[in-house]
Amino acid sequence: MKLSIDPLDEHCSLLTRRHFFGRNARGLGIAALAGLLNKDLAASETPAKISHGALPGLPHFAPKAKRVIYLFQSGGPSQMELFDYKPRLVEFQGKDLPESIRMGQRLTGMSASQSSFPVVPSKFAFDRHGSSGAWVSELLPYTAKISDQLTFIKSMHTDAINHDPAVTFLQTGAQIAGRPSMGAWVSYGIGSETEDLPNFVVMISPGSGTGGQPLYDRLWGSGFLPSRYQGVKFRSVGDPVLFLSNPKGFTSDDRRRYLDTLGQLNQIELDDVADPEISTRIAQYEMAYRMQTSVPELTDLSKEPQSVLDLYGPDVKKPGTFAANCLLARRLAERGTRFIQLYHRDWDHHGKLPQDLPKRCRETDQAAAALVTDLKQRGMLDDTLVIWGGEFGRTVYCQGRLTETEYGRDHHPRCFTVWLAGGGVKPGVTMGETDDYGYNVTKDPVDVHDLQATILHCLGIDHTRLTYKFQGRHFRLTDVAGNVVKPLLT
Repeated sequence: MKLSIDPLDEHCSLLTRRHFFGRNARGLGIAALAGLLNKDLAASETPAKISHGALPGLPHFAPKAKRVIYLFQSGGPSQMELFDYKPRLVEFQGKDLPESIRMGQRLTGMSASQSSFPVVPSKFAFDRHGSSGAWVSELLPYTAKISDQLTFIKSMHTDAINHDPAVTFLQTGAQIAGRPSMGAWVSYGIGSETEDLPNFVVMISPGSGTGGQPLYDRLWGSGFLPSRYQGVKFRSVGDPVLFLSNPKGFTSDDRRRYLDTLGQLNQIELDDVADPEISTRIAQYEMAYRMQTSVPELTDLSKEPQSVLDLYGPDVKKPGTFAANCLLARRLAERGTRFIQLYHRDWDHHGKLPQDLPKRCRETDQAAAALVTDLKQRGMLDDTLVIWGGEFGRTVYCQGRLTETEYGRDHHPRCFTVWLAGGGVKPGVTMGETDDYGYNVTKDPVDVHDLQATILHCLGIDHTRLTYKFQGRHFRLTDVAGNVVKPLLT
């Protein structure tokens, strides 16, 4: 049985809310006050289940994970330098990649004009780590220390060869913009654990290089789902959320009276046209009012023990860094935020890879490992699914001129590596294999929709049953594909 809400069902749900708002001219104010002072005061009167609840019948089965933290490394980290150890590449160094391996693969515009495709092995050393014996590069010493907590998928592959469609595919299940993001689907399906913070939060940290590929707001958008499910982007400068602070000379009481009046006007419009987005607007104004208290407390790291700050590294005290965002992600998870998406930019290394890749690793390695360790120490890793990875991998052949000290790698959709931790996946497992060139998957391929189906499964969602009717069709995150990768699950 498919579970979804179409516009007619949404209209019917709005009719029940009219009666509540009509009973009291200050109904919105009472609802907000009850949420701040005593949530039981008006439990029978507030529409909390409508605003924050899951769809009927969800989760479909007992979830292992309650929340997701997705550490997205934008630009395409090189699996050749980080996780997919290929010792035989030394034998092939400088030789042209055989056509029997490349098999006519589509090339990007950056390397299509090359007359040769010389193989280049990684300049960085690898070693086995932990009781699992996972191969990890010297560039990721902190990740290596927690390798027994991680599940590596070395056989990821995607359909897209350029950044925007590839990132869009990972985040929304389609290469063409306009579909709901994964966080929006999760919020729509299983609702929120908090009424004081957004259910889906996004934070972006820049690399220290040229800035990397652009990241558009639609990547965390709600698409054709109601807009209340879209992600809220936290900023590192000024208010974490735009317009959170009151204007100068405008008190909290002024804001409360303003919202009550505005809510009454919006309710008149809602009664007139029954547009679900008006209901969303009312709810979001009230959420913003509550966030004036909850967000400053969230972002105040002064009460974190020094041992925790040291765990995340020296950058943790610099707002907007990956380390600071990882610590905020843990704090959001503690407070009930369901889906937390971190983007770190500038992993696109077409040239100067030996110089620039270590910088990205230094910016992210300690904090990513600290997040997993911190969650485990607090007893939260078992029900928090952490994901690390980019939109595709990098080629084994050199893009541009190959020298003894410098090389670059082009985009490679045929295979790349991601890791997962906690939230229902087996620790200390490595799945999938690639050939001696690290070019083609040779065992246990996992595509983008398989990964998405597995993430939803950990949250107790059958990906084939979480749908939304739009333009006459029941859409889902995994489109018409995707299989849960069961060997990875506990």
